[in-house]
Amino acid sequence: MIEINLLPGAGKKTRGAGAGAAVNASLAAVAKRIKDPFLLVAITSVAVAATVIALMTARQQADSQDLTAREQQQVQDSTRFAAVLREKRKAETQRDSVMRQLNIIKTIDNNRFVWPHILDEISRALPQYTWLVSIKQTAVAPPPVADDPNDKDKKKKKTDPDEAPQTLKFEIIGNTVDIQALTRFMKLLEASPFVQNVQLVNSALVQADGKEVTEFTLDAEYQQPDSSAIRTIPLTLSVR
Repeated sequence: MIEINLLPGAGKKTRGAGAGAAVNASLAAVAKRIKDPFLLVAITSVAVAATVIALMTARQQADSQDLTAREQQQVQDSTRFAAVLREKRKAETQRDSVMRQLNIIKTIDNNRFVWPHILDEISRALPQYTWLVSIKQTAVAPPPVADDPNDKDKKKKKTDPDEAPQTLKFEIIGNTVDIQALTRFMKLLEASPFVQNVQLVNSALVQADGKEVTEFTLDAEYQQPDSSAIRTIPLTLSVR
């Protein structure tokens, strides 16, 4: 038997009501499953992890932007002060050069009276029947520096010839007819406040003008005397 539905939309309403019922049933099933404590904990953990990841990402982005800004600032500062640093190094180089020149001048000025004192002391100590053949400088060496374990600049002091005073060494070659005169000569030189470390290098008998004499060679060093050993005499000039 054939039935005809004369009410339009009646079939659609039935189908719509069936779909709504299916959706309601699905939501009810989800709600029923959510009541499971383990599933609830899992969903909560996922939500918390997502939130933490979002916050950490935002924080890292902020730190990255801050570091980028600081890097740009440092680059600008480096560029700005590069010229200043170059000028500073140039000025330090010029200062060191001037200091070396001043030290050389100071050394020359301090040593200008060294040889007059040495020659004066040799002449004063020279005994009778003894004469000199030559006097020459042999070396200029820095004096020894005492080791100080607490001194951090010990290496610099030992290797910097411009800072430390220097010791002048010289050699005396002469002849004598009396070996005792040579002994007195050495003692008088050693007693001088300007001479130290007098050493006999060698002595030998030689012929001089048909006579047998003793030729000797002495090594000695100049020493800086005490201020009391130096006498200053005023210089007077006659005016015509």
